[in-house]
Amino acid sequence: IILEFCIMMRFAAIVLLLSPAHCFLGANPKSSLKHETKDATQSFELKAESSGNEKVVVDKRAERRKIISSEKYNRMGFKEEAEDVSSMMLEEFTSPFIKEFKATNNIIKKGDVTLKLAEKYGFCWGVERAIAMSFQARKHFPGSKMHITNELIHNPGVNEKLTEMNIKLVPNEKGKKDFSDIQDGDVVILPAFGATLEEMKFLDSKDVKVVDTTCPWVSKVWTTVDKHTKNSFTTIMHGKYEHEETIATSSFAETYIIVKNMKEAEYVIEYMLHGGNKDAFLNKFSKAISEGFDPDIHLDKVGLANQTTMYKRETREIGKAFEKALMEKFGPEKLTEHYIAYDTICDATQERQDAILELIEDPEINMMLVVGGWDSSNTHHLAEISADKGIPTFWVNRAACIKPDGSIDHKDPHSMEEINTADFLPEGKLCMGVTSGASTPDAYVEEAIENIFMLKELRTAGKVKDIWSKGKEIRARLKK
Repeated sequence: IILEFCIMMRFAAIVLLLSPAHCFLGANPKSSLKHETKDATQSFELKAESSGNEKVVVDKRAERRKIISSEKYNRMGFKEEAEDVSSMMLEEFTSPFIKEFKATNNIIKKGDVTLKLAEKYGFCWGVERAIAMSFQARKHFPGSKMHITNELIHNPGVNEKLTEMNIKLVPNEKGKKDFSDIQDGDVVILPAFGATLEEMKFLDSKDVKVVDTTCPWVSKVWTTVDKHTKNSFTTIMHGKYEHEETIATSSFAETYIIVKNMKEAEYVIEYMLHGGNKDAFLNKFSKAISEGFDPDIHLDKVGLANQTTMYKRETREIGKAFEKALMEKFGPEKLTEHYIAYDTICDATQERQDAILELIEDPEINMMLVVGGWDSSNTHHLAEISADKGIPTFWVNRAACIKPDGSIDHKDPHSMEEINTADFLPEGKLCMGVTSGASTPDAYVEEAIENIFMLKELRTAGKVKDIWSKGKEIRARLKK
């Protein structure tokens, strides 16, 4: 009997290894070219049927490692292009003006305006690395057709720059990605948020070069999810189910549920401890759970992970809440059998959140300018922290939001509505706090600040609309 069992298992393994790549993408090979987001993962079928009609679960960690070890897969960039790209990025994204803040204790005064810059702000290492690798790839493959599976980062200016370099964004309409334009010989960039296992498997089945710019902090979360799966734990993911990073991360988890905030975590904990309406639970989290998720089964052993751009304090509070609940349910002595947690909070996210928390305690600040993409989760949280303090907060995604008529286009971090506020700058003295998201270059912050200074000076002169056209001359004078 043992011999027969071993032969049967070996046969199943051989069948699995010899299966063509497209069999994991559906019965029809063309189905891999277009797929729909049905839940938190952009779901391809990841399981193969055995001869006994029993599903064989694919080792997702092993699949990922196999893919990234391929010779056509690049995770390090191109050293021979590094020097030229570094010079290009210095010219395109850095700001001598912003560097002045460091020399003056993060404070600059011009006329009636005082600006105070957060201690930590702007580009993080992971974002800078992703941009550099993308630019290097374009130079390394000058004649190749190049694609990117999502926006590289959440910054409109940077993404427009990539478009100018003829790097094509894979079309995505209402949750449907269309990969049909990707042909053998092309180059495909994976963004800083990462890509799903299904996308990685599809690209591995094609004769394409892959440049993977996934942030190492995101990869660290994937490693944590691997550990959850290895120990048969459900992943509790603190994140937004529609966010690209969370979509990617959840694709590597076997069983998961995504909670956006403490309120949703408390809902899960209430069911964990006391049960409830199962249909209502599944309906509430229908887009944020793995296929076949059963709250009566899958909440007894859980591990915590997070989208790297979420509130670090809230992630820790959610972790403590689940830890406490599981101790209550199973006893403190059995906690390690039912709960595991690893530190997956991104240093850059934490530093920028800590910096704005410190900045808003300054009693002189009466207004906050937050610069960063409107779809940027980490920038959203920075604006939210300031607004929650009761400080008038203007979250702009580019300098052009600050308009020559004295108004400003900005996004409300609570309602997420785009708003135009007329005459937003007050009369007299102004002390404004300034910060920017991890995807925002210093040069873009400089442009926004210059517009603030210019508007204030022109408003004082009473000639906002008439003199705006002379902005370049005024900007040059302000820089001096």
